[in-house]
Amino acid sequence: MLLSSVIIVLREVLEAALLISILIALSKKTSLSAHWLIWSCLLGLSGAIVYGMNINNVSDWFDGVGQEVTNAFIQLLIYCMLVLYILILSRFLVHKNTFHFLTRLIMIIIVALAITREGTEIVLYFFSVTHSKTHLTAVVGMTIGASIGVSVGFLFYYLLNSLKLEQSIFIGLILLLLVSAGMVSQASLLLIQADWLPAQLPLWNSSAFISEKSVTGQLLYVLLGYESTPTALQVSLYVLAIIVPIGLMQVLNKVYPKKINLASL
Repeated sequence: MLLSSVIIVLREVLEAALLISILIALSKKTSLSAHWLIWSCLLGLSGAIVYGMNINNVSDWFDGVGQEVTNAFIQLLIYCMLVLYILILSRFLVHKNTFHFLTRLIMIIIVALAITREGTEIVLYFFSVTHSKTHLTAVVGMTIGASIGVSVGFLFYYLLNSLKLEQSIFIGLILLLLVSAGMVSQASLLLIQADWLPAQLPLWNSSAFISEKSVTGQLLYVLLGYESTPTALQVSLYVLAIIVPIGLMQVLNKVYPKKINLASL
């Protein structure tokens, strides 16, 4: 029960913590105040509570696969927002004030959705284990998992914050690109489970080398969308999710040839 609680909570906290830490670091590098984070947390926690309280009703949607479809929709919406954020940050498309407004709005949506998605799973798991005889062990495991996830988030924040402006933005965008592709991979798996996408045999099985239940596996899951038994459809969508923003950046590079003026940020 202890290890299971650690792994379950670690996965949920780590995903949100990593995403938030990257956005906060980039926000600081681009001279944005962190006030947007307060609104994100308030909206996210409210969303998690409302979602958790209505989980039974949501699960009945779409012939009993409402939770899978809803979670997949949230993941895909986060992906779309991340792509938009990547494009705006990589190219200076609008006036500085408008740039900052759009960036704040997008980050609020991203973090609020991430907290809603991951927070709901943690709340549901917490209430499910409180009725068991080993609930104290489970709570300890949840605390350990949450602590590890938050610590990794702080680590990424300080690493990005310690770099020069250009390096921080470049590495931050790469990390967000990988995380966003992982979101698509997770969404595709949920839609496969809901029979909205066709089920396929896995292309490979790497669980003997890196287990999804290990801390390394969880970190790779969040950072790269690691799946030990991915299908051809999952791999294809993952690659496509990376190609799309890169392709859009190439198009914008031709339409708006002026490079981003990092010093002006």
